[in-house]
Amino acid sequence: MHFLRFAFSLCLLAFELSAQKAPQPEGAPARQPRAAGKKMIEFGWDEPDTAFLRQHVGEMEQTPFDGCVFHVNFVGRDGATGNFTWQGWGERVFAEADLKRAMDDLKATPFRRFTDNFLRFNTTPAKLDWFDDYSAVIHNSRLAALVAREGKCRGILFDIEQYEGELFDYRKQRDRETKSWERYAAQARSRGRDVMQAFQAGFPRVTIFLTFGYSLPWHESREGKVSLSDCHYGLLAPFLDGMLEAAREGVRFIDGHELSYGYKNADRFHQAYAAMRQDLLPIVADPGRYRRFVSFGFGLWMDNQWRTLGWNTEDFSKNFFSPDDFESSLLRAIEAADEYAWIYTETPRWWSNEGTPVKLPEAYLEAVRRARNRSKTSP
Repeated sequence: MHFLRFAFSLCLLAFELSAQKAPQPEGAPARQPRAAGKKMIEFGWDEPDTAFLRQHVGEMEQTPFDGCVFHVNFVGRDGATGNFTWQGWGERVFAEADLKRAMDDLKATPFRRFTDNFLRFNTTPAKLDWFDDYSAVIHNSRLAALVAREGKCRGILFDIEQYEGELFDYRKQRDRETKSWERYAAQARSRGRDVMQAFQAGFPRVTIFLTFGYSLPWHESREGKVSLSDCHYGLLAPFLDGMLEAAREGVRFIDGHELSYGYKNADRFHQAYAAMRQDLLPIVADPGRYRRFVSFGFGLWMDNQWRTLGWNTEDFSKNFFSPDDFESSLLRAIEAADEYAWIYTETPRWWSNEGTPVKLPEAYLEAVRRARNRSKTSP
């Protein structure tokens, strides 16, 4: 599902090994006040649908998490089923009736410990140009938020990764030969306003959890040295400008900073926080609104680089993270985050239809528990 993450993780590792500690910029604003309680979210290839949540929530809540990312399936009038999460950003207009079964599942799920669940909504299939008719996307965005609200979720996990159509790369846009970067950026910003208004129509006080926020185009631009028009995710910045422009009181955005998947050095978390808080402001249209609405989190990939290193459930020294490494990095991620840290996995699964973890050694599970408990007692 996340087929781009492997190549990206290699880049992150190279970047981490070469990174040097950066001084705090002169005149940088103070670090944001931290939330009273930090939260830890699960998101990976064991991502449940609403039926799984309803059936297995008791087992899932035995894990150290405060919530998870889940997807929503639909049932059409013809009885056909599909994954709304992956089809919402297109030309099909979904009806509430299509998602009724999923909504009923969420309402019937007795959540107790899982207080911070996020409905995943992708920018897929994205076979659209920014200047095309976006009425279906806007309608579906409102519907996704409505299901999240009715299901008593914290909000939307807005996954902007370009799994299919390359929405955010100006160089891949249909009319790039006749429409300038400035025109496309303005249109992406307008669409960002539209989508955010739709999210708020369905869920007025929604939290939008982004796997990547401005941190990704800032990273790709080599901290402003390369034009956004030449970046794979360059149009993401003006799109987010539009979302922020439309945001109302009570809304929150989380930059989940997927770039931290392989971080082992504490300095990397501090540098990344400084970059999100201050350094990337040159690509933000309204820094005031950015500071007002956006907070910062960190993701870690437990089985990072498993395609090359493998995922060894007996000799942990062969894995990218040993249990001790992962505990240390997770504790740093939780401490550095404003509120949310999250764990991504592909090979190990935290839950299954059998009610047990799969390829998840007890040593890693205990490492996560220890980091979570240690974070609660940290000053």
